[in-house]
Amino acid sequence: MTITMTETLSFIGELPSAIEIAKIQEAAAVRLRAIDKEASAALVAGSKARINETLRPAFLRGLTGTVQERNRTGSRAGFLLDEESTLILRRDPRNRRYLIPEDVTRYRIPGSGIPVDCLDAQDD
Repeated sequence: MTITMTETLSFIGELPSAIEIAKIQEAAAVRLRAIDKEASAALVAGSKARINETLRPAFLRGLTGTVQERNRTGSRAGFLLDEESTLILRRDPRNRRYLIPEDVTRYRIPGSGIPVDCLDAQDD
């Protein structure tokens, strides 16, 4: 038997206490973490990705490149911009943080890496 979303929401609305609702919240948080982990599993070293709309600073959003190594926990990854995104970042007037020499064609974003949940896998 499949339970509908309407039935689920009705059930939650009828829970008798905050403790019962907190149990639902905890179960939802566990499931969300699992979904995030599944979604980022495809982001292995060498795969193509796009920086999504959640990353700050905003001028990095939409740039594309190649995922590098992931950190020990898997939560962050090095990111090597492709040639087009390197050029875009070099010329972006909002970018005062990353000074990219003119002879660099692919730029690795320095630091501890990009949060993996800020990267969307792209088809090759």
